Amino acid sequence: MSPRLTVVTAARVLRQVTRDHRTLALMLVVPMVLMGLLAWIYVDGVLFERVGPTLLTVFPFVVMFVVTSVATLRERTSGTLERLLTTPLGKADLVLGYALAFGLLAVVQGVLVTTVSVWLLGLETAATPAWLVLVVVASGVLGTALGLLASAFAATEFQAVQLMPATVLPQFLLCGLLVPRDQLPRALEVVSDVLPLSYVVDAAIAVARQPDPGGDLTTPVLVIVGWIALALFLGSLTLRRRTP
Repeated sequence: MSPRLTVVTAARVLRQVTRDHRTLALMLVVPMVLMGLLAWIYVDGVLFERVGPTLLTVFPFVVMFVVTSVATLRERTSGTLERLLTTPLGKADLVLGYALAFGLLAVVQGVLVTTVSVWLLGLETAATPAWLVLVVVASGVLGTALGLLASAFAATEFQAVQLMPATVLPQFLLCGLLVPRDQLPRALEVVSDVLPLSYVVDAAIAVARQPDPGGDLTTPVLVIVGWIALALFLGSLTLRRRTP
């Protein structure tokens, strides 16, 4: 692995994404629109403050998962990946380059959607908005890492999109957003304890309810970082030169 090649790859991916206005809109505008729609639905403000912080962290996760999985798969189907891997560029350089590029975009996404939600839509949390930004960015990076891993199991862009309901929706149902995880049937609670989105929601709840959530964020953040590292590692191992 070469840090220089990783950075070069990230720069190339960023140039490609910035030229694709639809993808940029999906990443940066859609989460803000969804939060605006949520605030409009819960116009009285009470329910918005209850579910807003958790959904604010879930939306970037879903968006970055879809965008990253499709973008990575496009490299293979277009033949770009095969050509790149004939150069000194290694699989780890490619995966980390994509992670770095989309991770930077996740930071921009997190700052924008949190700023709009807090200062324009009136979303309030017990902790300062900086903690909320941290959780939203971590969620977006997690979606990026899992999207990179998922792209290895798809042969077409349509299949990559199909992986979203198969991998994201079960996590959405079990993450504690609909029913507290400790109230789930025991078997489902055990499953939820290993799913990464559960810890994103735990972190969002801590930020929403506690003025100083630092202590309660330690475990969720460590688990999220561990999942990111694992997904990137497995993604580099499973990355294929071409799509059959």
